[in-house]
Amino acid sequence: MELPSACSHPCWFLLTLLLGLLLWARRRCAWDPRKCPTDLTGKTVIVTGANSGIGKHVALELARRNARTILACRSQERGRAAVEEIRAATGNPAVLLRLLDTSSLASVRAFAQAVLREEKRLDVLVNNAGLTGLPFTITPEGLEQTFATNYLGPFLLTNLLLDLLKASAPARIVNVSSFRHSAGTVDSRYLTGQERLRSSDAAYNSTKLMNVLFTTELARRLQGTGVTANALSPGVVSTSIMRHFGWAVRALFTLIRPFIKSAEQGAVSTIYCAVSEEAAGITGKYFDSDCGLALPSMAARDAGLARKLWEESERLTGLTNSPRH
Repeated sequence: MELPSACSHPCWFLLTLLLGLLLWARRRCAWDPRKCPTDLTGKTVIVTGANSGIGKHVALELARRNARTILACRSQERGRAAVEEIRAATGNPAVLLRLLDTSSLASVRAFAQAVLREEKRLDVLVNNAGLTGLPFTITPEGLEQTFATNYLGPFLLTNLLLDLLKASAPARIVNVSSFRHSAGTVDSRYLTGQERLRSSDAAYNSTKLMNVLFTTELARRLQGTGVTANALSPGVVSTSIMRHFGWAVRALFTLIRPFIKSAEQGAVSTIYCAVSEEAAGITGKYFDSDCGLALPSMAARDAGLARKLWEESERLTGLTNSPRH
């Protein structure tokens, strides 16, 4: 399903405003991280895109639970500031910065190699990094930037770290998707820009659909390994992800900010999937912004489409040793 072709950014945000008003009364998730006793002492976690927004609050919560917490960030300056802030807030010295740009497969490989060389275990991988609002751009590696950042980079990263995750089992993979996946479409040509979507909104929606399909197929391939994989929607959240849009869109988003979740509130469903006792052993599922199991879109439940997307993603990333059943 796609949004109508006449739908503009302002139109989408007006719809978001209405949605925000409907959700305002229940914008705090029923699950409360403060009541979850999970301790992560001796565990290692990675959170991508952890220097701001949802990712930073997820990393903060995991560090508060005594995990060795690796912030995988594109910006050294912002990443270093986030590390210092989280260390100060939690008293956990084992909060580390590692540079990662998920739009670059070379960066993903370098990051994964460093993790495999330096870390003895990996218990939780949170694929949170994402962007929207960028113009259509082809990277030096021949990939479309939004699709590389939001989907293909995390796909490669996860696969490169699978052996370490399996060796650390029980382990969890958490993929941050969006309720907007239901407006997405899948065509492998999107990944290289051979087929161009009409807007950055449509591209974002499609990457989020790919995140869910990836999660479903990954969980199928990991059956029996002790590693779970789930996707989630954080809901309508106030973060800096809108910074690439023009002033009119950003102004409109500012108007709805009082009615939507803060980044801290928006991080709760991700934290739930990463640490909650309730989610232990659950795999291949999609959780809504209230931490409940939800049925994703019909396209997201297409097992054949998930396999085809996986195979094309393997080809584009050069993977040859992915887990198979």
